[in-house]
Amino acid sequence: MNFKLQPIPMTVAYAHPLEHLIKRLTGDEKHAPSAHSTLDVLWVLYDKILRISPETVDAPDRDRFLLSKGHGPAAYYAVLAAKGFIPESWLDDLGSWDSPLGHHPDRVRIPGVEIGTGSLGHGLGIGVGVALGLRAQGFPDARTFVLLGDAELDEGSNHEAIAYASAIRLPLTAIVIDNQSATHGWPGGIAARFPGWASAVVDGRDRVRLQQALDRREAPGLVVARVEPKRGGGR
Repeated sequence: MNFKLQPIPMTVAYAHPLEHLIKRLTGDEKHAPSAHSTLDVLWVLYDKILRISPETVDAPDRDRFLLSKGHGPAAYYAVLAAKGFIPESWLDDLGSWDSPLGHHPDRVRIPGVEIGTGSLGHGLGIGVGVALGLRAQGFPDARTFVLLGDAELDEGSNHEAIAYASAIRLPLTAIVIDNQSATHGWPGGIAARFPGWASAVVDGRDRVRLQQALDRREAPGLVVARVEPKRGGGR
């Protein structure tokens, strides 16, 4: 079968500093809405918030970022390339048999990736364990961030993590991308699913507001980033 791979299309209606890198990624078009819903959050995290660099990927007191929303990681790969964690040339070979860039991120093959994800609903529970480990090791300044999709909250395991993090006042920030892809609604919206968490609801395309929300140190904290509704497949 012969076919031509097309660049993964941008789904936002404005120029983005990573657009030239996103366009180099081909072959996962069905998850383009999922990938691009995370684009601005990821850029703000790596450009303004996270204390991590290519030189400190193994530092024990580094900040941790966990991409629970592992479907369609094109935006994640573009950010890692822009920040020097991986060569930009890797972006031209997404998903081939020997490429380090798979359709789900692989922590063994990609510098800077903390966990392998793609099976939805596990990232927040892992984030609770990571934050507990940092606390136990005496790294009070190390922050843990978990990026989830709104549809992931339909998975029950998240609510165990939410309840436990609140009960022990864990220094953990959950970021939920709200692109209206959840199957089940929730009275009061997404923030109502996080009782005991300090919450902020912001425009997920407003990088200034995102930075302000992510700068806050809450124990635990929630940032709901609202973006355009999903069109097509992918969570």
